[in-house]
Amino acid sequence: QVQLVESGGGLVQPGGSLRLSCATSASTLANYAIGWFRQAPGKEREGVSCISRVNEFTYYANSVKGRFTISRDKAKNMVYLQMNSLKPEDTAVYYCAARGPFYSGNYYCAGGDYWGKGTLVTVSS
Repeated sequence: QVQLVESGGGLVQPGGSLRLSCATSASTLANYAIGWFRQAPGKEREGVSCISRVNEFTYYANSVKGRFTISRDKAKNMVYLQMNSLKPEDTAVYYCAARGPFYSGNYYCAGGDYWGKGTLVTVSS
């Protein structure tokens, strides 16, 4: 069973940083591509950043390129989203998702098959 547990959200001022964490299992990291998605109030869920299972290809939405970094720690069974230079428009619930199993292509955040419950990020002064 695929389990994804997000943490690290909170209130941060514009220009600040946060690191989101997604805790999962070794089998999930081995068999699934992992991504971060977000949903702001009144808006559709969008893909933020995703990392591919095999070649660790990384994808970033244009709105976060140069500010966010996704990474995977196989030793800790964690996937992180480092968010720098945060803007009020980054305010949303952030979800960790898994795509697969055995999704072998480049993962461009084209949906997910399993989802965490989300963590709220609020960027405000």
